[in-house]
Formats: sequence, C-alpha cells, structure tokens
Amino acid sequence: MSAVRLIFAGTPEVAVPALAAIAASEHEVVAVITRPDARAGRGRVLAPSPVKVRAQELGLDVWTPASARDPEFLERLAAAAPDIAPVVAYGNLIPPAALAVPLHGWVNLHFSLLPAWRGAAPVQHAIIAGDEITGASTFRLEAGMDTGPVYGTLTEEIRPDDTSGALLARLASAGAGLLLATLDGIAAGALEPVPQPGEGITLAPKIEVADAEVHWERPAFATDRLIRGCTPAPGAWTTFRGERLKLLPLVPGETPRGEQTASGPLKPGELRVSKARVEVGTATSPVVLGEVQPLGKKPMAAADWARGVRIGDGERLG
Repeated sequence: MSAVRLIFAGTPEVAVPALAAIAASEHEVVAVITRPDARAGRGRVLAPSPVKVRAQELGLDVWTPASARDPEFLERLAAAAPDIAPVVAYGNLIPPAALAVPLHGWVNLHFSLLPAWRGAAPVQHAIIAGDEITGASTFRLEAGMDTGPVYGTLTEEIRPDDTSGALLARLASAGAGLLLATLDGIAAGALEPVPQPGEGITLAPKIEVADAEVHWERPAFATDRLIRGCTPAPGAWTTFRGERLKLLPLVPGETPRGEQTASGPLKPGELRVSKARVEVGTATSPVVLGEVQPLGKKPMAAADWARGVRIGDGERLG
C-alpha cells in the first residue's frame, strides 16, 4: 500500500476517533483543519474544538480558518499539496476552489446509509423516524449536500434504548475504521466511488430547539423516539406551569395494564404521580418519565421533581 499526504478536517468529539486512527496509520497527516476556538459553558470562555485538542496532543499542525473561502487558507492548502483530505463533521462548507486541490479530492465520513438522511443531523432523524438500521458512508465531496459518489458503507442496529449520543458514539468508533479503509483503498488505487441511487433520498436538516418540543397528543412511541433522538442535543422539552422542563429518556416499557385499569386513562399531557413514578398521558398509552431538568437546575429523577413541585389533580405538561 502507498502512503499518501493527508489533510484532515473535523471539529466535534465524533471526529476524534477518525483523526486518531488516521494519525496512527502509515499515511502522513500534513495538517488538521478545524473550526476556530468558540465560547462554551456558562462562563462563555473561549475553548478549542475537541479535534484541535487531540491534534495538538498528537503534535500535528492545526489550521483554524474563519472560512474555507479565505484566500490565505486556499493558498496554504494549495502549497501543502495533499493527496486526499478526509473530513468528519468539519462544520464549514468546502468551496469548489478548495475541493479541487487534493489529487483524490475530499473524502467525507457521514453517519447514515446514503442517500438516506443527507444533512447535518442524520443520527437524530434516524431515531426519530423509527429506523431499525442505520450506518455510515464514505463518499467524495462535491458541491451538493452529501450527494457525492460513495466509496464504502457499514451498518449499525438502532437499539430500542439508543439516544442519538450513544448511537453516534458507536458510529464514530466504527466509522473511523471505515474511513481509514477507504483511504487505504484509494491510496492503493483499488477503490472507485459509486454514484448514489436516485431513489430513497431523505433529508436530515439540523434539529432546532423548537423541533424538540414534545407534543403529548402524539402516540407514546413517537414521544419516546423524539426524546431519545434529541438526547443529548438539542434536548427534548415540554412546559409545566409556564416554564420549560427538559426531558431525558423515558423509563422503557409500558405502564402495567392492571394499574392503567385501576387508575383510569390519562388525557394527553395529564400527569399521574405515585411514590416512585410519574406518568404522562399521550394519544395512546401513558409514558413514564425518567429524569427531568427544570430551568436552571441539574437533572433529577421525575419522582423527586414531582414531590418538590407538589403536582395537583388534573395538572398537565405542555
């Protein structure tokens, strides 16, 4: 196998496994491109991206252009003359002038089975939609949104209790191996990308905070999927007494049938509190809250929250 000159682009934690795998390979990592330091946390302190932190630990040269369109960045990229530029969740659009620089182009690791879930939030959308199988794909970047020809894929089962955070962590780990194998195949001249099919295209735009609101008039299974799909980000939520209440994953399993019969049905959003559990009505069966997080407080067990706020008869969420 021939070793090649690489420039890696990525920003969040999910890109770190791929960077580590590539840095440990025979390929030469000329530089790492990541987003500039950003303010984070309650103190809004400037902090480097997870990729920058790992790259510096590895002793790699780090570039943080404000935009991939900056003339200075494009000149620097051309002077570096990379053979391939692997990308994982970089967070900036790569303009045509930059796409044309590497000999073998930019190779993106995307966390879906393309052409399904093109866009910024493929894992969240797959869980919310109720998909049973997802995966990861490597493809050659082009001007369109995740439209380029595919080099390789892997599949991953979506477990009944998966949050988007847990599923993304598994895909990031497995995807690192897929991306490295793709680079090896390209370097050896043994791998050619295949155009994506024209059927089965679905889109996965970024999920905004407004999209993460729970609507209790929907079925229990849809409520469960939305909460898991929005955990940890942007965080599913509802309202209680006019204030926002963040919802962490529900307690799995349905309410025991006998208890439903004895206590009666619940209207959508209606609360029923017992010593150890808090139920909420949906369009179908009630669901049991796991942890909740009131505004300005830490997550807590729903039963502890309910005791603190002293829920009255007929009170509801939403």
